[in-house]
Amino acid sequence: MRGLPKNFADLLTAKGRRILEGRDRTVSGALADPRQPFLAIEGALDRAKAAAVWPLLDRSLGPHLVPLSQPIPPDSITGQTRNYQERLRKTARVRTAYLERRRSKAWQAAEHIGLIAMTGSEAYRRFVEVIAGRALAGKFGRQVLCYGPGDYAGPHTDHHPEDPKAAAGYVDFHLTFAGPGVARQYLVYARDGHFSEDVDVATAGGISAYRLPFWHYTTPLKAKPGKAATARRWVVLGTFLYAEAC
Repeated sequence: MRGLPKNFADLLTAKGRRILEGRDRTVSGALADPRQPFLAIEGALDRAKAAAVWPLLDRSLGPHLVPLSQPIPPDSITGQTRNYQERLRKTARVRTAYLERRRSKAWQAAEHIGLIAMTGSEAYRRFVEVIAGRALAGKFGRQVLCYGPGDYAGPHTDHHPEDPKAAAGYVDFHLTFAGPGVARQYLVYARDGHFSEDVDVATAGGISAYRLPFWHYTTPLKAKPGKAATARRWVVLGTFLYAEAC
């Protein structure tokens, strides 16, 4: 694959197009249900096309990623003065590129392979709106993440109470493209006050949507034996505010 399709719809299967057209009742408006903060969809992305995306991202965007490393602070233990006083900020280890500045090398690389055009297509936005069950703001954030062996994101909520446009919630939309060396990686999230739900997000071509904020974390990526060289999970992330909040 030399580039992504300009229209997100061209990456979809028949199932994905039914979702896009609002004809799948199990998906339409799913995130409008307060009991459903997270949705994983399989079989909506064309398998052959999705399998070709991760090496394309590797070649084009890999050189422009920067490490994001937020380890556990040592004083999270040494600073304790009472039993069960633990406080843990968001921790993570992953590589990433924020696609915000048009003059950045990461943006130019993403534009060259069609990622900017595809995520800017009407079908891309419409797909997210169908799942969210509500209108989304015109402007949105773009980011790519690449998880390698052992990379993870610790428990966090992605709550932004100081931002009036995001304080009442927003939607993150993930397209996942895992290399053949990935064995597993789970998204664990809370239901009824407990981390009781998990979903394997290490798919060659998967879609997931988050109605934030809620408690969740991503387990360390595990590679298949002897396959570490291709054990990378790419995530194309779109962050959407609600139209009425802007």
